[in-house]
Amino acid sequence: MSPFNLETCARPNILALEPYRCARDDYKDDGTNILLDANENAYGPPVPQTLASGSGSGSSGPQLDLLGLHRYPDPHQRDLKQLLCNLRTTHAHTTKLLSPDNLCVGVGSDEAIDALLRCFCVPGRDRILVCPPTYGMYSVSAQVNDVGLVKIPLLPAPSFAVDVPRVLDTLTNEPNIKIIYLCSPGNPTGSLLAKEDIQKVLEHPTWNGVVVVDEAYIDFAPDSASLAEWVNEWPNLVVMQTLSKAFGLAGIRLGAAFTSEPIARLLNSLKAPYNISSPTSAIASYALRPEGLKVMREHKEKLIAQRERLVKELPTVEGVGKLAGGESSNFLLYEMLDKEGKPSNKVALKVYEKLAETKGVVVRFRGKEHGCEGCLRITVGTEEEVTRLLAALKEALREVRGE
Repeated sequence: MSPFNLETCARPNILALEPYRCARDDYKDDGTNILLDANENAYGPPVPQTLASGSGSGSSGPQLDLLGLHRYPDPHQRDLKQLLCNLRTTHAHTTKLLSPDNLCVGVGSDEAIDALLRCFCVPGRDRILVCPPTYGMYSVSAQVNDVGLVKIPLLPAPSFAVDVPRVLDTLTNEPNIKIIYLCSPGNPTGSLLAKEDIQKVLEHPTWNGVVVVDEAYIDFAPDSASLAEWVNEWPNLVVMQTLSKAFGLAGIRLGAAFTSEPIARLLNSLKAPYNISSPTSAIASYALRPEGLKVMREHKEKLIAQRERLVKELPTVEGVGKLAGGESSNFLLYEMLDKEGKPSNKVALKVYEKLAETKGVVVRFRGKEHGCEGCLRITVGTEEEVTRLLAALKEALREVRGE
């Protein structure tokens, strides 16, 4: 018999992990469901239909060199990085220019989240600070890397703002906190964090650590809201972004970390040498050029129009409560009410289940997260999807509240 014992051989913090789950794990998708659970862009990517349908790229689309796939991709991706710099250099926050030396690109924002932990946190000793309710991968990556977690909740809804005094006090008095992760616009809150609050954290007089601002949904916020170019003004600021949301390119898994040149050098030194595939680079580069940006912005405006429609029409649905968060993303966080008019996790969970099981509409139950009692997070879809959602939600609430 082999002496191998997985339970004693594997790291204890890894054995304790649970595999990532999404709403779709619970419900089989037959292709007819309305998927409003993962904050994807329902209008799709800004690439030509000929490419999307597999009939070739043509002269106007991304130049996918399929015959060159026997070669490793460019390990540095400076041309792609320059396109990202062009997009985010707005001079709204600094007169300085972003350059490819300010960037590390990777597999979605998740690679940057993990890379920063490996770069700055000593396993078993150091900790990170997060502000729930927030994106769950910060804590998952911390557990993978055997890094401790300190939680300072956001202020209550509807602001979901950073509790600056508590954060500053914690950074002053709690040892070994190396990174603070701030999500802006927040997930699941949809609220944009105040630049002034982030600045107060950056100006902490004694804390030696890194401030990370996750801007996955920044293109749905007001113009010039991104702080990406601001990294030129702070040695310890990292701004993460992704092409998975507004750009509708979740399938290529392309993320970027904007930061000071010294931090970028560290991140680029520890990343895998060929972490961005050639097809990913070609598609992302096309999306970031004028033709792709034009389509992305047209799709974004359509989604914002549907977001405004939901904000107007959801409160008219009996059983729907307040908008719990903000309107700076491609999703909305709404309360589901019981018969007494109070936010109810029981009602929200039943509505979530009924929508998916009998109505073909998948949203996300968020009632277990801090400050989100009775809440569903609803991704903004196309006009047709929003129409179907509203009808299905009315039925589901009537059925659940009538039981």
